This record gives sequence, structure tokens and C-alpha cells, in this order.
Amino acid sequence: MNRLDGRAYDALRPVRITRRYLKHAHGSCLFEFGDTRVLCAASITEGVAQWRRGSGKGWVTAEYALLPASTHTRSRRESTGGGLKGRTHEIQRLIGRSLRTVIDMSAMGGEVTMNVDCDVIQADGGTRTAAITGAYIAMHDAFSTWRDLGKIAELPTIDFVAATSVGTVDGVCMLDLDYAEDSVAEIDMNVVMDGRGRFIEVQGTGERTPFDRTRLDEMLDLASAGIEQLVDFQRRIIAEGTDVAEL
Repeated sequence: MNRLDGRAYDALRPVRITRRYLKHAHGSCLFEFGDTRVLCAASITEGVAQWRRGSGKGWVTAEYALLPASTHTRSRRESTGGGLKGRTHEIQRLIGRSLRTVIDMSAMGGEVTMNVDCDVIQADGGTRTAAITGAYIAMHDAFSTWRDLGKIAELPTIDFVAATSVGTVDGVCMLDLDYAEDSVAEIDMNVVMDGRGRFIEVQGTGERTPFDRTRLDEMLDLASAGIEQLVDFQRRIIAEGTDVAEL
């Protein structure tokens, strides 16, 4: 089955990563997933939150935001509209949890905080999965900068992490839904995995219909295959040291 953009049901949208996109962040990249574009910036600061002090360990946290003109209709900045919405809180926590899973926080060089900012500059579905996949690259490059500054001897990353969406439209399982597909999907799921093919988080909802175990397994297999491609892509661009790469 071909889709509106011509992809097969099991195909990712074109992926493009531009590393070192920002001058001042320790690590950054522009992550493009089809027409979805997320700017990820990672910065390391001395010190941790009060509850973490005295542990000798670092911490990784994330912030996420949709810029006002990133969607079909301009949305007001949440910072001027009464505070963060529940969806934003949920996505920030998801990004933070996903990144912390693949970091040895006792090897971050003491009590330091890795702040990862994910700003959606254009949204066309899959913004949280794009943010996670791009944030890993930005975080890796930030730790590389931290090492070059003599703050750590080795990178504290212990694995890769990537994410994608999967869902059913007209009864057909599809990988990496864009907005048009996501808005009519009967089942919608976001999947986060590490570089060894292990699940970190699965968020699945029967938007219009329940689903059985057979359908769940089909969707997870489809997501796993897509994430394997993304992790291989991350490995390649880090190994090659390229600033711009496409999948």
C-alpha cells in the first residue's frame, strides 16, 4: 500500500541531520523527519537540583516547545499563555526519561546537569520521536565537547536511543505517521528503543478502535525495524564525524 507521499507502509520519511547547528550550545543539531523539523541543543552546566546534591552524580533533563508558527495555525507561546500545557510536560518527561536510560550519570564528571532543549520549528507529525532521536546526537556532541574541555575522560553514553511512531490507517499498519495520517489513525503509538533493540517506552492508544495482541505485535515489529534504521544512521554519522547526513 502506497501513501499520500508515495512511501510504502513500512518506510520512514526522509531523515536529515545537520550537526553543530548552533554556535553556543555544547552540542546541537537540526533534525528533519520529512516536513517535521526540530532544533535540538544540549548544554552542560555545573551543579544539580537540590534533591540531587551530595550524590556525586550528574543529571539529564529536557525541555520541549512548539514555536508559534510551527503548526497550521499560529499558537500562542505557552510561556505567555499561563504556563506549560499537559502535553508539553508529558513530552518533556518522555524525552528526559529516554535520554537518561542510555547515560551513566556517575560518569558525567560530578554533579553537572545536561540540559537538552528541543524546539519544534515545523510540525508535521512525530515531533516527540524526532526530538528524542535528534536530542541523542546533540547530547553525544555535548559530551564530546565536555571531554575536549578536560571535564571527563570518556563519554558517559552507554548506548544509542531513537524513536518513531507507528499506527493504523484504514486498517493498515504504517510506520512514521505524518500529520495527515496521524489525525485519522485508528491506533496511534510512539515507541522508544535503545541500540540493542530493547524497549524504553511504548505509548499506544486505540484512538478509534481497540486492538488485540496480534495487531500490537505487528506494530511493534514495524516500529523496531524503523528504529533499527535510525540507530544505524546515528552510528554512521557519529563514526564518520559528518556535519550533514541524510537517510
